[in-house]
Amino acid sequence: MTNADPPTPRTVVPIESSLLIAEAFDQAQVTELRHSVTSCAHAAGLGGQRLDDFVLAVNELITNAVRHGGGQGSLRLWRRSDELVCEVADHGRGISAQRLGDRSRPAADTAGGWGLWLARELSDAMEVETSAAGTTVRISTAVTAERRARAE
Repeated sequence: MTNADPPTPRTVVPIESSLLIAEAFDQAQVTELRHSVTSCAHAAGLGGQRLDDFVLAVNELITNAVRHGGGQGSLRLWRRSDELVCEVADHGRGISAQRLGDRSRPAADTAGGWGLWLARELSDAMEVETSAAGTTVRISTAVTAERRARAE
């Protein structure tokens, strides 16, 4: 090969074949990241109210990471069988056991405290791992063949 030869095309193989997004973020990227999640979730088969609910849940998690988790975080979105999974991690001080255990709806006049409640309500499943070193929240929602067909 000489300098005059065209470069050989490279094939990039993702680490996880179903990984759709893997990004670090801070406040400046929240809106752009939400739009990326919307596009990927729609392409993966979510549509209508299910899409809106999932994106709102993810938005609550990334907003919480910025507000309460040290100002930044990371997001991974992937497809696993017939579900879409999103994981948001931060390096904040963690969530208290009392806060995690409280699954009641916040009072209507409460200005904050809606994020985790909404994420839990708007997704099919939610898991939280938290410690003084940070928090990781994983939500998922079903994507059925019928929903995939409607989204295409």
